[in-house]
Amino acid sequence: MLKEDLDLFNEITNKLLEKEKEEPVAEPIDPSKLFETLDLELEDQPTDQDKFQNALKEIVLNTPRTATNQFFNQLFGGRKGKAVLGDLLAVMLNNSMYTYKVAGPMVGVEKEIMHKVRDLVDYPKTADGTIAPGGSMTNFMGMLMARDKFNESIKNDGVSQKMTLYTSQESHYSIPKNAAFMGIGRNQVRYVPTDERGRMDTAKLKDLIETDKADGCHPFMVIATAGTTVLGAFDPIDEINEICKEHNMWSHVDGAYCGSVIFSENYRHLVKGAQNADSFTLNAHKMLAVPLSCSIIVVKDKKYLYDSFSNDADYLYQTDGDDYNLGKISLQCGRRNDALKFWTLWKAVGTSGLGELVDHQFELAQVARDYVRDNTDYKLYSFDESISVCFNYRDIPADVLCSKLYKNAELMVGYGHYEDEQFVRLVTINSSISKQDVLDFFESLEAFANEHLKAESKV
Repeated sequence: MLKEDLDLFNEITNKLLEKEKEEPVAEPIDPSKLFETLDLELEDQPTDQDKFQNALKEIVLNTPRTATNQFFNQLFGGRKGKAVLGDLLAVMLNNSMYTYKVAGPMVGVEKEIMHKVRDLVDYPKTADGTIAPGGSMTNFMGMLMARDKFNESIKNDGVSQKMTLYTSQESHYSIPKNAAFMGIGRNQVRYVPTDERGRMDTAKLKDLIETDKADGCHPFMVIATAGTTVLGAFDPIDEINEICKEHNMWSHVDGAYCGSVIFSENYRHLVKGAQNADSFTLNAHKMLAVPLSCSIIVVKDKKYLYDSFSNDADYLYQTDGDDYNLGKISLQCGRRNDALKFWTLWKAVGTSGLGELVDHQFELAQVARDYVRDNTDYKLYSFDESISVCFNYRDIPADVLCSKLYKNAELMVGYGHYEDEQFVRLVTINSSISKQDVLDFFESLEAFANEHLKAESKV
């Protein structure tokens, strides 16, 4: 039976690959008509094989195609064969990563990744880390460790002080959610103003901390962002670390978007000072093209992982030492093997190959910026050393342009805003595309806009 299912998998996959070449953007289905268009109903009785196969094929072939040369919509994209191979093998093995007894060599696979990431951040040998399902979760883990370091009794007694944390006004939306989850409260998150390039203003950070201290609050951490969601800005980590040191606060770097610059000799300077932060995160499923999801957090001193996340369970931890029972440093118990897909890619291309993926994305972004700067029909809002290219075309509202491109299955690209400006946000995170693909993107956008959206333009 499994052999038949794998044959069906190959058949559907081959069809998908054909469709991706013929139609890089799948025609979207109106959500109000989704259940009428596709066979999604779950029934009491088994579905016959032909009906099952047809339903599955139609679902797959009508799903947004995130690996094509016309997908620029999100902070992930593309597909690397060696990483896909690792993910498929992890599914076949179906190990959980909480103990060495059930994961075996896969524990070593994950530990090797953590050791290499530790070295790239330039952390000491006391550092360690873990993999979690998404940047929101790794931020949460960093925030919990910071809370528990500030007051270790909170784990047992709960929060009884007005604790405050600080982050850029352009930081990720997971931070206020996590503040609610961990008992600190959304209202205790202080949003630090940014400069003209979207970077945290450290002078304003100092003022906020001093004001809170004078008001009887307890500042306990600062979250720097390495690649803000919209502009792709990098906060000044070195300066933030100095402020944290002065006030005995935890320094966390949210590098979910662009923390992978540590792999690049040319761009790791963008996270200068990361080695002095208490914790650091990156999402390998973004710049490094690993299949979703593969989010990594490393902490300078692994004792804080154990202090915040270890809990005895005799029914689970029955063999081997704590170093090889990864559930001791994870927020989760049952956890899928998200390490193997990263390991297979890394093993195949080397650290230098991963660095080339990162460099290529910056090169693609520069191609896009140069095109925008050289064309008077465009206005550029972003800056160099970012893989987010933000612009407007002929004053057509960005939300209108992006929505029309999507609904007509032309291009998948999103929009964002900074301060009072709204703009198209082209993300060059798909390392599988070429410079010509970027130029083709602009050609397609212009042709579509000039044919369908002349009335929307103010020009």
